[in-house]
Amino acid sequence: MIEFWPLYVAAFVVCFILLPLTFFTVRQQKSSAIERFGRFVRFAGPGLNVKIPLIENIARTIDLRIQQMVVEVETKTKDNVFVRVHIAVQYFVLQSRLVDAFYKLSDPGSQIESHVLDIVRGQVPKMDLDHVFENKDSIAIAVKEELTESMTEFGYGIQTTLVTEIDPDQKVKSAMNDINAAQRERIAANERGEAERILVVKRAEGDAQSKALQGQGIANQRKAIIEGLQQSVDIFQKAIPGTTADDVMKLVLMIQYLDTLKDIGSSGKSSTVFLPHSPGGLTDLMQQISTAVMSANKVA
Repeated sequence: MIEFWPLYVAAFVVCFILLPLTFFTVRQQKSSAIERFGRFVRFAGPGLNVKIPLIENIARTIDLRIQQMVVEVETKTKDNVFVRVHIAVQYFVLQSRLVDAFYKLSDPGSQIESHVLDIVRGQVPKMDLDHVFENKDSIAIAVKEELTESMTEFGYGIQTTLVTEIDPDQKVKSAMNDINAAQRERIAANERGEAERILVVKRAEGDAQSKALQGQGIANQRKAIIEGLQQSVDIFQKAIPGTTADDVMKLVLMIQYLDTLKDIGSSGKSSTVFLPHSPGGLTDLMQQISTAVMSANKVA
């Protein structure tokens, strides 16, 4: 029994070496390709798996989760503006075509990037810069459709594609901002002009109404004066028979004239007034007042 202990030790060493080469684990949402002498034999799923040591080996492990990559494409628009378009592509491995995904493409990211560059550079040059911004969803749809068609044979599906950014040259952006600012300034100027026009019209309407009311007030005032004088003449003729209307009118006007002089003299803020006050001057003044009142009566 003691003579065989070196065999036991050798067997233990062999088991200790081969055991890690026999059992292996695969993480969740991953899949490993098992090859035997360089030839594919099966897939190993998540969990604990067994392979023949020294004969079978893990060729490659692939991630089954959805992956994302961002492709930056520099191209020219129809109106000769260079832009950088950022395309986000979300892709995944098709479970039904795992063999194609493992062995047909060594670098799926580079393959997707090449297709995105080709598709975007075929779409954007057909549009003006403004249309590129307006139709970014249609660009994303075109990229997804063509990518799906081309990548399916390699075992990859396309979840979605998004145009995340459209970045023109800095000079172009400055020019666009200047155009936008000029348009807004023109709109603001039109609005300010319209507001000023409305203010002028309203002021003119208010001034016209004010003058109309002022003229109406003056006319009513003159009418009231004339009616008062007429009543005074009627009362005076009834009180003193034989007097004419002209005599009464002259007397009333003379009384108003004297009352005016009294008011001017009693006012502390009145200016110096020079008036002819001789009997001849009074007669001439009476004639002028009478003429003015008659003219006002005709106007009224």
